[in-house]
Order: sequence, then structure tokens, then C-alpha cells
Amino acid sequence: MKLTTAQALVTWLIAQRSETLEGDLVPLFPAAFGIFGHGNVLGLGTALAEHRDELPLWRGHTEEGMALAAVGLAKATQRRQVGIATSSIGPGALNMVTAAGVAHANRLPVLLLPGDTFVSRAPDPVLQQVEHFGDPTVTVNDAFRPVSRYFDRITRPEQLLATLPQAARILTDPAEAGPVVLALPQDVQAETYDFPDALFEPVVHHLPRPRPDRRGIIDAARVLRDAKRPLLVLGGGVRYSGAGGQALEFAQRHGIPVTETTAGRTLVPHDHPLYAGPLGITGAASANTLAAAADVVLAVGTRLQDFTTASWTVFAPEVRLVHINTARFDAVKHGALAVVGDADATLRDLEPEVREWLADPDWTARAAAVRADWDAHIDKLRAPTPGTPSYAQIVGAVNDLSGGSDYVMTASGGLPGELVGGWRAAGGVPTMDVEYGFSCMGYELAGAWGAALARARSGAAEPEGLVTTLLGDGSYLMLNSELFSAAFAGHPLVAVVCDNDGYAVIARLQQGQGAEPFNNFYADCRTNHATPPRVDFAAHARALGCAVFTASELGEFREAYAAARDAARTGQRPAVVVVRTRPSTWTEAGAWWEVGVPQHLSGRAEYDRNKPGQLRYTRSE
Repeated sequence: MKLTTAQALVTWLIAQRSETLEGDLVPLFPAAFGIFGHGNVLGLGTALAEHRDELPLWRGHTEEGMALAAVGLAKATQRRQVGIATSSIGPGALNMVTAAGVAHANRLPVLLLPGDTFVSRAPDPVLQQVEHFGDPTVTVNDAFRPVSRYFDRITRPEQLLATLPQAARILTDPAEAGPVVLALPQDVQAETYDFPDALFEPVVHHLPRPRPDRRGIIDAARVLRDAKRPLLVLGGGVRYSGAGGQALEFAQRHGIPVTETTAGRTLVPHDHPLYAGPLGITGAASANTLAAAADVVLAVGTRLQDFTTASWTVFAPEVRLVHINTARFDAVKHGALAVVGDADATLRDLEPEVREWLADPDWTARAAAVRADWDAHIDKLRAPTPGTPSYAQIVGAVNDLSGGSDYVMTASGGLPGELVGGWRAAGGVPTMDVEYGFSCMGYELAGAWGAALARARSGAAEPEGLVTTLLGDGSYLMLNSELFSAAFAGHPLVAVVCDNDGYAVIARLQQGQGAEPFNNFYADCRTNHATPPRVDFAAHARALGCAVFTASELGEFREAYAAARDAARTGQRPAVVVVRTRPSTWTEAGAWWEVGVPQHLSGRAEYDRNKPGQLRYTRSE
């Protein structure tokens, strides 16, 4: 076929199919998000217009926001579908670098297609071109390299023949999934070439399930059989493998208490007798209590990030760590006994080797006991009180009014701790996205748009299934434009905006370590006004096309949130609930987080107490 480079790329994208965890065939690339400029409007833009019915293009309003929406889409589809974002060269391309960082940190696939400068260099320097005195091959798109799993600059049309299979490999690989960036010079986008027909034949991308090496299974079984107090930690890899049910069956057969990481949250029903709660700094004291006493930790599909491990102080110094992961990079961390393989396949292979082994029954019973204590603690935090509500009370109300198929999100500030630590999940289907790998302010709204689009397209959302995202006033002000994108597109979601006058959780960290209040709450920021202005979030959200509700106390919030859910569904647009919240009440999981504390601050004493207990390395063979 004689096609332009852009036409060939779009035709190939449409030919790619994906098999979901349920066995359905769906487009691998169900949607694209785009803002056009001179670097992509005629080449890629024309090709997308020619195929608008086969590959829907949704108009974004910031390049960062639309790329974050593509990230949210990938998470909501368990990495079985990939969102695309395209921009022009220059500031538009650079605005997507943050979204690439989010996808890279969270191991989520996204395809970014920034325009690039002319390969011919005939009209140089062109609009938005940054010239490098010593290297004319460098453009702003090289800024994507540190946050890309795969980067290529297409300087000849025929390069697509080699690059596209590699891009598909990364986007669908369970170990290497992450952002792919194909920089597209605008003259090359419009260049024609005789592409082979075979490039455009339909391809179905099945979920690879690599099986572990036999020696790794035998070694892991030996360590487990010696365990009296084992702990099972379920991460995002369990979610993407669809291995939640298999993991719980394994735990039940052997009496192993179960915890979740942030990325693995909502895999386990809250009332499961083996569930000890989420692990780590933003988790539950119940899970952290068991982690400190466990003699063997079986970690499945997790990066073991510092919030999960409490900066590697949550486990006992003598713990033995067995790590099942598709990525060897993750499996070998901290000297763990590495078992490299798919979560579901590996647990199935491990089961026959430990068939008769059981954990100590007293240890097994501790999971329900410690979680009951944590539940009682959360109940107290959620209990109605007069006046301005806390984050915990807001999360409790949303939890109470949500259905089993609803999808809840947050990303930054204090809300991840409340949502991860306090949410009570029905279990069985992953229904939470807490972006705490990169902690990107603004993801809460843009990612929610992508999640809402994904659930609507996939048919996964039942009539009551709805995306709710919770965010603070700081995140709202940082990136709110995609509220209008969702409103214009007609994608329903509910956004709960908690207004507490600034960056409250960073103020908590600052003052909790003994530093003076500075530059976080508005009251502690420099201003020339005796009475500085306040943002009218309700008026602003209304101006962006959203249905808006307000509340100042817990009872009002429950009514407002219920009304917002109805308005979002019936109006097919975002509904925003603005609520004032207390900036000084938090859910504490009793874990330590390492941050750099200067010697002269009062928090240095706690740092010096906890640092020696940090697990640096362990050998589990």
C-alpha cells in the first residue's frame, strides 16, 4: 500500500487487538487523545481524521492532562488496552514528559506520538525548535528518553517496519510495560512509501504467562515449608495477571495472612478472614504489625516501593523474602529469593510443592484479630462529628455510598493514606487506582477521565458503576482543564474536591519534623494582600461544564455526593462536590518513612532511632 508514514502508523494501530483477562477481544488502542499544532496537524492529524470511526480521537486541553488520561485508561483496563496521546513539537511535547514519568514509575503502557523537527533541516530553525550548538540531532523530544521504556525517532517511513513490533512488545509485555515514545518529524509524517500489506493484518496480543524456572520453585517451596509465620503481599502484578483469586486460594490452603500494596489494593474482600489490611506507610497498623513478626514474606507482583516497606523498616531483620515477579529487575531486590514468572502461573506451579504445609494456626488467626482492631480504629475516625469533616470521614462516606463495581481514584497529598488505609473493598475486581508511584498532582482529574472512558468502552461498568476521584485543592488548581475535556466528551465521573487551604500533607511533614510553617498553607505563603483572594472552586467547576454541589459538614456531604452520582449518570458529564475539610486530622499506620531531616530539627531524633533498623539486604536461599 502506498501510504504516508502517518497513514501507515494509524492503519497499523487499528489492526492491533488485545485479549482481556476475561477472554474478550478488544482494540489494543481503543482511543487517542490529541492537541494539534503545526508539527502533527497535517501528517498524523489527517491520518486520524481519515480513520476517526475506527480510532476515536478525543480532544484534550493540556498535553499533560490528555497523556495522563491515557495512563488512567491503561490502569482501568488492567494494562490490556493502551491509550495514545499526540502533540506538536516544543512545549506541547515537553508537557507530556510528566505523564511519561507517571507511566514509567507505575509500569503502565502508554503510546506518545510527539511531532518532531524537520529531518531535512531545510527550513531550520523552525517555530518551537530548540537548537543545540554541538548536536543538531537533539530535539526537545530527547527529554523523553529517561522516562521511556522504548524511544525512537522515525526518520524514514520504512523504519516503522522494524519499530512497530518492538513498540507492541513493550506495550504488551508484563515485565517491561511502560511508555513508548515515537517522535515523528513532520516532514517524515507526510512522506509516502510502499508498505507491505502484511504489516496491516490483524494481530491479537495475548497476555504472556511466563512460567518460572523449576529450581526457583523448589527453592521457594523449601523456604515456605520452614515458615511458621508467613505473610503474603499482593502487588499490582497480581492485578494485571488476573491472579487475585489464585492468590487467595493459595493463602486459604496454607493459612497465610494476606496484605496488599497500593497497586494491589482492592484485590482482597475486606471481610476475608485472612485479610490483614494494606501494608506500609499509607496502609494499616494491622498489616504492619504482622509484617514486623513475619518470618517469611512471599511478595507477589510488587516493586516493594518505600511506602510499602516503610523505607524497609516494616519487616523484621531476620525475615526471609521470596519474591515472585515477571520482572527479574524487581524479583532480585534486597537479596530476595527470586522466582521469575507470571503471578498466576507461578502460584499454580508452587502449590504442589507445598501441598501439606500449613502456617501456625495461632498466626493464621492473628490476621482477623489485628484487622478487627484496625477496623475499630477506622470506625472511630469515620464517626460523625460536628463541623468541618476530616479526610477519613469523606472517604468513609464515599465508601458507604459506592457500589461494588464503582472505581475510586486519588494520587497525591493526604488522600492516598486515607483511601489505601481505610477503604473497605468488596474484592474480586480491582476497583481502585491510587497513583502513588510518581504521586503526580493533577492525575486525579485527568486519569479519572481516562478511566471513565475505558470503563464505558469496555462495558465493564454496570449501571451503578461510576468513577469517583478524590483530590485536594492543590491538585485541582494544578491541572483542572481535563474536567472540561470530560464534560465536552460526555464522560460521567464524580470529583470530590477537598478544600483545606493549601498543601496540607506537606505542611504536616514539614511541621511534624520540627520545621517552621512555610510556603504550604496559604496562611504561611508570601502575599502583598492583607486579605488574599480565595478560589471559588464551585463557580470554577461550573464554568467548566460540570454539575456542582457543595458541603461544609459531613451530613451535607453525604447528600451532595449522592446527588452528584445521580447528576453524573443522568447528565453524562462530570459532577464536582466541593467540601471544606480539616487540614490536621490524618490516619496513621504506625510506620516510618525516611526523609532527609537536618540535624538541628526535632525530627532528627526519630530519624536516628529508626535508621539503624532499616533492612538493607537479606539472603533467603
